[in-house]
Amino acid sequence: MQPEACEDLIPRKIVEQLDKYIVGQKEAKRMVAIALRNRWRRQRLPEELRDEVLPKNIIMMGPTGVGKTEISRRLAKLSRAPFIKVEASKFTEVGYVGRDVESMVRDLVELSVGMVKARHNEVIKEKAAQAAEDRLLDLLLPLPAPRTPTGVYSETKALEGPQPDSYKQSREKLRQQLRDGKLDARMVELDVKDKSGMPIGVISNVGMEDIEMNLKEMLGNMMPSKKKRRKVKVPEALSLLNQEETQKLIDMDEVVDEAVRQVQDSGIIFLDEIDKIVSRERAGGGLDVSREGVQRDLLPIVEGSTINTKYGMVKTDHILFIAAGAFHTSKPSDMIPELQGRFPIRVELESLGKHEFVRILTEPQNSLRRQYVALLDTEGVDLNITDDAIEAIAETAVQVNERDENIGARRLFTILERLLDKVSFDAPELEDKKVVIDATYVNERMEGIVKDGDLSRYIL
Repeated sequence: MQPEACEDLIPRKIVEQLDKYIVGQKEAKRMVAIALRNRWRRQRLPEELRDEVLPKNIIMMGPTGVGKTEISRRLAKLSRAPFIKVEASKFTEVGYVGRDVESMVRDLVELSVGMVKARHNEVIKEKAAQAAEDRLLDLLLPLPAPRTPTGVYSETKALEGPQPDSYKQSREKLRQQLRDGKLDARMVELDVKDKSGMPIGVISNVGMEDIEMNLKEMLGNMMPSKKKRRKVKVPEALSLLNQEETQKLIDMDEVVDEAVRQVQDSGIIFLDEIDKIVSRERAGGGLDVSREGVQRDLLPIVEGSTINTKYGMVKTDHILFIAAGAFHTSKPSDMIPELQGRFPIRVELESLGKHEFVRILTEPQNSLRRQYVALLDTEGVDLNITDDAIEAIAETAVQVNERDENIGARRLFTILERLLDKVSFDAPELEDKKVVIDATYVNERMEGIVKDGDLSRYIL
């Protein structure tokens, strides 16, 4: 995130933007808005003070399906910052045991390089397209053969090949035909880079994917790149040439420098399921030891260290970490003390009830009602989910969450899928394209399932 990128995003505006997609959770929105604004403030500080201001990492506590992940994801989109979500529990799997926690930083850098490269692509897009078009025209209409040397006259050679003006006219006509799509069926031959390289594999059970990728890249750079001749249609040829011209115009050193700087200044790592690596009883063995080991491996990354990536050394001092977990059987104070201190802001997200479910179904820009109406509209079906149907769906979600496992707003997805499965299946063949879903329809479809607790556990 460049300093100008969120200059106008004051905390109140950030919360307003989050409100468009996430219902409730005002306190959590306020905390992440302050954290984002503080990043912009830090970049405005004098250089000697800037490095001293560390990010205020956040722990969000709350049951599943209340918006923890969505808040972080929307925040990253809002700030245009590199963002990655990782499951803290994956580092407790057999063979990992926290030994590869640095991979989250490597993945973040890789993602940032992709973001910066895409931005650079936009800048040079027109120039690359023009160069690719010219190269394709050279293939379709090669340059005329050189003329007879000055002072030597040959009547037959003088008549060979078009004159420069006529060649330019022919080329421009061909260019117009290319742009109008009249040449799409023609085939051209061109040399393309052969992507099939030497098969390389690293056999190991301890996350050696990075080593394998780096080894392939290193050997690929050492060996000369091979080209093969392909016969393709004009649109594909134009696309391949465009990719080649784009690669030529992009300065990858500049891209990497900007990407690394972006990660160090504005990267966000979302550590989900952090409670799964927290144990209530620290004095124990087996899995508890493994969990504490993962926390100790996470600690240097969260508090600030230098990670070696294929794009160079990356400092994690100013990366914002947002951790989230349900904390049903543990609490943040059960984490090792050093890690606790690195997450000074703690926010408890509220459980969702019927009122929140109704709002989730109707208010956000990406509300579920809008999504299903838009999906069926592609089949020409006019779907109308009435307000009383929304109330009935919300009530059903509350009942099932209370009786079975509480999965929050995710229950709405399962209910709506079950509710609309018949309409979705028959949509292409419906004669009456106007479908109304009301409370009566909801109750008829859901009554038997909701009453039968055993059945609802499998279906809803």
